[in-house]
Amino acid sequence: MLSHDQIWEALDRLAERHELTPSGLARRAGLDPTSFNKSKRLSADGRLRWPSTESIAKVLDATGASMEQFMAFMRPDAGSGQQEGAFPQRGGPIPLLGFAQAGAGGFFDDGGFPAGQGWDVVEFPAAPAQKSGVYALEVQGESMMPLYRDGDVLIVEPGAQVRRNDRVVVRTNEGEVMAKVLLRQSPRSIELMSLNPEHPNRILELSDVAWIARIIWASQ
Repeated sequence: MLSHDQIWEALDRLAERHELTPSGLARRAGLDPTSFNKSKRLSADGRLRWPSTESIAKVLDATGASMEQFMAFMRPDAGSGQQEGAFPQRGGPIPLLGFAQAGAGGFFDDGGFPAGQGWDVVEFPAAPAQKSGVYALEVQGESMMPLYRDGDVLIVEPGAQVRRNDRVVVRTNEGEVMAKVLLRQSPRSIELMSLNPEHPNRILELSDVAWIARIIWASQ
């Protein structure tokens, strides 16, 4: 049973994910800027006010989020980055997977967090306990030269806010996995710059993107 607080919390977290205030989120969705203000969540006589399904649909369309992603924001632990099915916090080792394997099914949940079997383990040199769900991808091949070479290990933080010029890993709905630089993001698409100048930049519709995660560290 969904609660009033869960629905509004999900909207707040979705706004934060896109670096927006609740008013900014409403404006992006084409709604009255005050629609999601905290003062609008209760009526004058104290009754609970719920966002309409139409408002939620407009928000999802404007942000490119799926209903599954919106529902994930309702989980009590969603704000901390820990997702159901993710690996537990570890003292040092974190899950490791090769880029070639990352495109196959069964290794990630809907939020881009590691799940399932078949992962190896690698030591994380920072403080993984403070970044729950962090995992590693091993570069295979020369497509990311000169920045990343074959055998380099990229530490990825799913669920982290991504910003312009961040290095990111993107997985499409078709299973393609790529490491790029995020040039810009609109409500409907993202533009990615290739790390290797011999490879073209990419523009992807958000509806074609399964998940996007920030690269926070690389062993080189």
